[in-house]
Amino acid sequence: MLFLVLSIFCSVIVGVIFKITRKYNSNPIQIVAINYLTALALCYFTFSPNLAEVNSNAPWNIYIAIGVLLPFVLLSLVASIRHMGIVKTDAAQRLSLFIPIIAAWLIFKEEFNSYKVIGLIIGFLALLFILRKQSDNTQNKWFFPTAVFIGFGIIDILFKQIAIYTTLPYPTSLFVVFCISLAVAILISIYEMTTKKTKLEPKNFLFGVLVGIFNFGNILFYLKAHKAFAENPSTVFAGMNMGVIILGSLVGLLFFKEKLSKINFIGIFLALISIVFIVISQFK
Repeated sequence: MLFLVLSIFCSVIVGVIFKITRKYNSNPIQIVAINYLTALALCYFTFSPNLAEVNSNAPWNIYIAIGVLLPFVLLSLVASIRHMGIVKTDAAQRLSLFIPIIAAWLIFKEEFNSYKVIGLIIGFLALLFILRKQSDNTQNKWFFPTAVFIGFGIIDILFKQIAIYTTLPYPTSLFVVFCISLAVAILISIYEMTTKKTKLEPKNFLFGVLVGIFNFGNILFYLKAHKAFAENPSTVFAGMNMGVIILGSLVGLLFFKEKLSKINFIGIFLALISIVFIVISQFK
């Protein structure tokens, strides 16, 4: 249970760091690039991936797709946190689990029971309620949490495809993906420095290292939690998604005084119920 709690904590802390960076007028692109550099180093020293095993037979199309998507989705996450807050962004990210579920139904022809259908319906209602703007919010940046929702959903599908490829250990595949994401983030940073004449600042480096540490910690502890609950993965699935929504909501409301309407609160409650239905569906 400790690993699961640590994974939830690390996930929410990433959002907190990005929320704080707004006060220091930091550069999100540079932070994202340093984040991947840090995660890459931690991945190498923690898992010691054998890159000699990576050859032309590896699923490079999936590696490249994830590697390119990750930086852009993370930048959407940063924008969503800045404009919409931690509460709505965390909820949108966790509700993205419904995209791979729908893909399993439409693409892989997986059979659905009534619990899963009810969970999906409640989940989409929750998303609509959570992202509903307040009457005094004239600039509802709904695009960013929507990009987070869709982006993380697609990435989840791709990561599941990597998990199926058992020829290479998962940490090795993860290392390759981080390498591609770092390259993409560096290219974006260089483009911004060239066109907007921005400079690499120490504060961006510091925030990037912190994000990288907690980002990697989230992945590491999540994997360890799955090993600890190998016979009951639904516990990790439910605990992670519900834990992040609850802790993220508490942090956003108590520490950053984010304003939510009654409709938004109902949406968060519905999100938790939908996850419960999805978990129950695994046993039916």
